[in-house]
Amino acid sequence: MTQTRIPIRSLTGGVVLLALTACSPTVPNSAQGVGFDNYDRYQQRREAVLEGRAAPTTITAPPPVTGAPLNAMSPEEKARIEARIANSGVDPVQASPGNPAPQIVENAAGISGENDFDAVSNTRSIEGDAALIAQNRARYEIIQPEALPTRPGTDAPNIVAYALQTTNPRGAPIYRRSAFASENRHLRNCAGFASPDLAQEAFLASGGPDRDRQNLDPDGDGFACSWDPAPFRAVRN
Repeated sequence: MTQTRIPIRSLTGGVVLLALTACSPTVPNSAQGVGFDNYDRYQQRREAVLEGRAAPTTITAPPPVTGAPLNAMSPEEKARIEARIANSGVDPVQASPGNPAPQIVENAAGISGENDFDAVSNTRSIEGDAALIAQNRARYEIIQPEALPTRPGTDAPNIVAYALQTTNPRGAPIYRRSAFASENRHLRNCAGFASPDLAQEAFLASGGPDRDRQNLDPDGDGFACSWDPAPFRAVRN
């Protein structure tokens, strides 16, 4: 009797291959588990969850859709459909060759003729529009800036011209100020003016911006109290 010897290496490889095959998971169907394998089942479960009810275990299949004409239905089905149409309050349109064609309303009141290409093309053309644009451009008038006029009846400094002559922002010190300037005196003197513009005019009239006799510009930026030249510069730009 002849004995066949199986190599231990081959036997071990086969056992490992069988073990790996048994442990490998099956590829899941991406459509299963989310309800899209049966949309009716998914829809009914979704509605139950949204309404706080328990998900149904059995799914009620929808009635089959038939393409049979109305006269080929049973009397019960025909009566049910006719009752639904009558209760809807909508007059159904009968598909019949004898029905008149719907009336087309053209240029109804309240609708601009600009929306009608035929109406616009009869009154205007691309060439005419180009000529009109060129005519409007020829009428453009460029107004050059002029010097600021002097206000009649006053000799106060022109704070607008001063704002346009300066370039430094507020708080940037340019002029030397006394180290003994009092903050309380500065606030008290600024409170004596009805507006920052009047404070700036008085500041310039009394030797500003080089000198600050009334302590209106303690930081030395050339601007008294809370006056800001930025709005005047913005208008020029």
